[in-house]
Amino acid sequence: MAVLVTGGTGYIGSHTVVELLNEGKDVIIVDNLSNSKEMVLLRIAEITKGEIAEDRLSFYEADILDYESLEKIFSENSIDSVIHFAGLKAVGESVAKPVEYYMNNITGTLVLLEVMKEFNVKKIVFSSSATVYGLHNVSPLTEELPLSTTNPYGSTKMMIEQILQDVYVSDNEWSIALLRYFNPIGAHKSGRIGEDPTGTPNNLMPYITQVAVGKREMLNVFGADYNTEDGTGVRDYIHVVDLAKGHLKALQYIDNKNIIEAINLGTGNGISVLGMISNFEKATGIKIQYQLVERRPGDIATCFADATKALKLLDWKAKYNIEDMCRDSWNWQQNNPDGYQ
Repeated sequence: MAVLVTGGTGYIGSHTVVELLNEGKDVIIVDNLSNSKEMVLLRIAEITKGEIAEDRLSFYEADILDYESLEKIFSENSIDSVIHFAGLKAVGESVAKPVEYYMNNITGTLVLLEVMKEFNVKKIVFSSSATVYGLHNVSPLTEELPLSTTNPYGSTKMMIEQILQDVYVSDNEWSIALLRYFNPIGAHKSGRIGEDPTGTPNNLMPYITQVAVGKREMLNVFGADYNTEDGTGVRDYIHVVDLAKGHLKALQYIDNKNIIEAINLGTGNGISVLGMISNFEKATGIKIQYQLVERRPGDIATCFADATKALKLLDWKAKYNIEDMCRDSWNWQQNNPDGYQ
């Protein structure tokens, strides 16, 4: 039986596929390559080396909006469970293109769920986000807090969580994990796969590494007047490999249960933007030029996880520290200055 990974050639998806293969799982990737490169597949095979045979990893270039393509994938393979990453993910772009985000993320998920139901596949791990906690909850953020969002991207995550809640209520044979990520950074220690954003990075670490490698002149630090220790925003940064391993733990957890659970995946520690710059400089010896600019609309001062539930239910805890995250991010960028190009 195989695990279907939607969006499996993306940043978090590719690292999760590596961990699944290393655990002996058969993996089927479906990705439309709109924000990733097919070269990732070669890199995954390279990293896992003897851990995979050619018949243990399959790839379909397809869109989750395409019902017939998904039916074909499910009919040609023995699929036991799904890890669902596929979706548009840029907050700013979602404000400019809300209809595209709602269509892609929500309709795509509905199509996926319809096909899963048709083939009686009822185990899914969903890639949600800490954005569902909105502006007004106080960190550390627990899973029981009320949800709200400030942008269409976050709204799609919150709506999909509600859809999955309703699916479970309608048929409690489903087993569902809603994994609320905080801020994934880092890369595989090999430096062969990592974050390769299209255009200007939306996230802090790839922007820092692009400044470090000389692709960008300066880092903009949005907001220096927050109610934090140094005035810059505080976030919970988690190594992408820790995050990937959290998905394996979640799959194990829901395997023999009929359950739906929302679970934070974070370190439980907050680091400011200036703190991250300082940690990167210490880990790499490279000075990062930055300038303080006005806040971005919708940004909050502090956001970090209470990760107690993940430890209790999944026996999962982040193991990599901030130095590891900075070192591995730089190792990826240094070895791939133009990403997968």
